Amino acid sequence: MKTKLITALLIFISLFSLAQTKTNADDQAIRKSMVYFVNTIKYKKIDQTVECIYPKFFTVANKDQLTQMLNMTYNNPFVKIDVLDMKFISVGKPELIDGENFSISSYYLKLKADVSSMGEEMKKSISEMLTKKYGKGTVEYLAKEGAYVINAPMKMVAVSKDKKSWKVVFADAEYKKKLIKVLPKKILDKL
Repeated sequence: MKTKLITALLIFISLFSLAQTKTNADDQAIRKSMVYFVNTIKYKKIDQTVECIYPKFFTVANKDQLTQMLNMTYNNPFVKIDVLDMKFISVGKPELIDGENFSISSYYLKLKADVSSMGEEMKKSISEMLTKKYGKGTVEYLAKEGAYVINAPMKMVAVSKDKKSWKVVFADAEYKKKLIKVLPKKILDKL
């Protein structure tokens, strides 16, 4: 009796450990893909940034226009935007739906927007826009540097067929209506 109990306990521990290892491998692969995506933005490699995006997203957003918008945002001579840091809040367990795995991740993206070359009226407009987009308390103005620091709470969905190579989809509120054609309802309901 004692031997059976010990054997059952060892099997349970082994299965639990195996499940944890698989979850950690998925978590690490998703984090790695998302960090790579953010680094392509940080180092202003916009073509590589666009290649990280889930291809189905381009059925609702024009790839060339998105590339152009990202270039205008991150390579703008008037407002220099730099990615300072990225901190994960959570990485969701992948869910298999119609042959693809979906994982919702939450993170903070710390950005710095240098607006020192702009007039006071434009700085005020940018402050209002940033506060509206990212929320009150997430935008700080550094008067000495003429720059805003944004600690933006973000969500992204990672998508993969093989759980090794993950593509990303912006899950911001501004994209939610478009995402109806891109993501399964079960995932959309969790955003």
